[in-house]
Amino acid sequence: MDKPPTRKAIRIRQFDYASNGAYYVTICTKDRRCVLSDVVYNSPANAVGTTALGRPQIMLTEIGKCLDETIKIANAGNVEINDYVIMPNHFHMVCLLPTADDRGRSSLQQVIKNIKSFTTKRAGYSLWQSRFYEHIIRTRDDHKEIAKYIHENPLHWQDDKYYVENKINKENKK
Repeated sequence: MDKPPTRKAIRIRQFDYASNGAYYVTICTKDRRCVLSDVVYNSPANAVGTTALGRPQIMLTEIGKCLDETIKIANAGNVEINDYVIMPNHFHMVCLLPTADDRGRSSLQQVIKNIKSFTTKRAGYSLWQSRFYEHIIRTRDDHKEIAKYIHENPLHWQDDKYYVENKINKENKK
């Protein structure tokens, strides 16, 4: 009988993911289902701000609103999440873990686990892929480039590697 393929390790061995620092994280929904938001390309006649300039808008679903609320709660704890975007089937964020203090600290894995479990309970079904992508941010320039990517992500949704065409996306392009 053939053994199942061995998964490749995606974390850096012997790196302390509870150490203070900045991490860029991407988490995808299970089967890349578009359940978090819609990217809306049509600007309403009375649009103001960036929508009036032709920039796409992120319209959060109920699950997306739950995720947004969860990120804000995590941000109020002992982590900082300043840059994030909730796309239809994934989200990106920069997670800053502070140095240890009397309140203790969370590891990156614990932060992700909390976000995933809280939103899954609220959704009522398995919402997330089991793994997530992370990148350790080492320089200010790296952080700036990642923050720019996060904020411009809705502009490039149709070219995104996570893009999945669905009925809602087709209607929004008209």
